[in-house]
This record gives sequence, structure tokens and C-alpha cells, in this order.
Amino acid sequence: MSAAGGLSATVAQLESIVLTNQSAQTNDLVMMIETAPITAVMRALADPTRRAVFERIASADEITVVELTRGSGVTQGAISQHLKSLRQAGLVAERPEGRNVYYRAEPEGLAPLVDWMSHYGSFWRDRFANLRTLLKEIDP
Repeated sequence: MSAAGGLSATVAQLESIVLTNQSAQTNDLVMMIETAPITAVMRALADPTRRAVFERIASADEITVVELTRGSGVTQGAISQHLKSLRQAGLVAERPEGRNVYYRAEPEGLAPLVDWMSHYGSFWRDRFANLRTLLKEIDP
């Protein structure tokens, strides 16, 4: 089983535990479930080649593996592996048509990343507000 497949299985098990065991309300378990999707998205986008593949897909309505491979300097097999990781993270969807498979970006797949960044955005806004107040006290 691949690491990504193991992650998916682990996420499914954790979600099942929470749904079937109503008394499982510890913060640790809830935190593990909330971080699993963001971990998958961050892992998928951490690789610079995979991120470039995602950006090419996002800039097109739909694109095939052949089109992604053309001019990328990466083999078709490598592109396929990157697409698999992006699919498992929920960042791309595929649409088979005849002998071709078309890929498109799934903006909803970025939701865990947006939520995570929003959480830390408020953290930094509070810190800057405190800094602004301190600077006004120091130099009125």
C-alpha cells in the first residue's frame, strides 16, 4: 500500500471512529481529523514539479497527460504519478473520453488550505494590532 493510500485509509478510519463513537470528544482526536485533509493538500503541493503540474491544470479548462508532458521536461509516467497524488488530495478530477483522460482543477480541494490560512490570518492580524498599539504608546 502506498503512503498516500495509507493516509486515505487512516483518515477514513478516524472519521469512522468519530461518527460511531459519540463519546470520542477529545481535542486530540478532533485535531487529528481536522489536520488530515490539510496534510494531504500540503504534501501534494510541497513538491515543486507537482505544484507546476497543478498550476498548468488550473490555468486550463481541461488538459490531457500528453499536453501536460509536452514541454515539461518530465516523463509521462512521472506526470501520471503526480496526477495520482493530486487526485488523492482532491485537487484535480479526471474525465475519461475515449482513449484520453482529461484533467481539471478542483478548487474545492484547496478549502482545507484556505481554512488553515484563515486561522493563521487572524493570528497575525491580532499580533499586528498589538504591535500597532505598542508603537503608538512608545511614540504618540
